[in-house]
Amino acid sequence: MRTSELHPWYVAPEEAVAIQRRLAAQVVRQGSPGPVRRVAGADISVDRDGHGRGAVVVLSYPELEPLEVQTAEAAVPFPYVPGLLAFREVPVLLPAFERLQEVPDLLLVDGQGIAHQRRFGIACHLGLILDVPAIGCAKSRLVGSHDPVGDEEGSWAPLADKGESVGVALRTRRGAGPIYVSIGHRIGLEEARGWALRLCRGYRLPEPCRLAHQAAGGTWRLSYPTRPGQGSHAVGWPSPRASAPSPQLTLF
Repeated sequence: MRTSELHPWYVAPEEAVAIQRRLAAQVVRQGSPGPVRRVAGADISVDRDGHGRGAVVVLSYPELEPLEVQTAEAAVPFPYVPGLLAFREVPVLLPAFERLQEVPDLLLVDGQGIAHQRRFGIACHLGLILDVPAIGCAKSRLVGSHDPVGDEEGSWAPLADKGESVGVALRTRRGAGPIYVSIGHRIGLEEARGWALRLCRGYRLPEPCRLAHQAAGGTWRLSYPTRPGQGSHAVGWPSPRASAPSPQLTLF
């Protein structure tokens, strides 16, 4: 998958803020992903020593069968600063995206889109770099406020910050807290909400995000690709078996 180099990554936090402010104007806050056959999720885990493992999972749609998983590992030197998550995580994720053979039509990111102080969260960042429709699906709220969300699956409430609509709080599972859905790039908010709910399979997180979270944490992997002879899709994972008709999922 092709990526664009928009700016250097290893910068001071003050410069990172300036980069976000500059790039926020390039986010496209409308549109639809069009025909979708492949959806992707991206996430990263960072250990206490500052070592990160990023994972990108590509699923078929509407079946949501795994097609490809790529992982990458690297040191994470950028400090933890609220609102600057992309500068910690994207440099780890980019090599995994660059190795993708199954290019997604839609990307869901475990993090914020425009529901962000400068309207430029990690989902916006990745959307611009990859030039793909992207949605932020965060487990917690970074900015704004909303009215109570109904208990039923699919209930939602607008998320507003400083008088601006920046996303929705969406109930994806009865009895679980809402997730915070916002525009990443090249998609409208109503479309983003619909896709986030459509991609859930009984869990709080949409399936692409849920599996990417597990892959980044080392608790899930795709042992071999759907198409024989395509090669291993994750660093250090087993080679494909020629007779394999479909991916095998491994839970640890």
